[in-house]
Amino acid sequence: MEAILVAWHQRQIARHLAQLAEAAAQVGTAGERLRAVLDAYALVIHGMPRGTELAALLHRGEHIDAAQQELRGFVADLLAEAAKVGQVRDDITPRELAAYCLHALTAAGSLPSEDAVPRLITLTMAGLRPPC
Repeated sequence: MEAILVAWHQRQIARHLAQLAEAAAQVGTAGERLRAVLDAYALVIHGMPRGTELAALLHRGEHIDAAQQELRGFVADLLAEAAKVGQVRDDITPRELAAYCLHALTAAGSLPSEDAVPRLITLTMAGLRPPC
């Protein structure tokens, strides 16, 4: 039974990563593509079930580690692209900024409503602005 659930979860993760890639493929500036990906990611996080035994079972293991590495690399690449054109700060490495973004957006899972998600993204994006 556990193997079936893990296989199902791997498909869910692949679907979520494809949604993020689709968001990044939108026409726009590097910063706009980054924002679209962070929007999509936060909405996924907001919609995830939390605090159940099933959630605890599914969110551990090698498949989660691999997906997190892929996600972190994907966001870091978007951040590097945006930094090259001055749309996000370049005084911190893209990998560190990706970790900041992804950790900040985990708060979407505890927001009281989907209406609060854009405010969280705006706050997260503010931390990415180039220093004055």
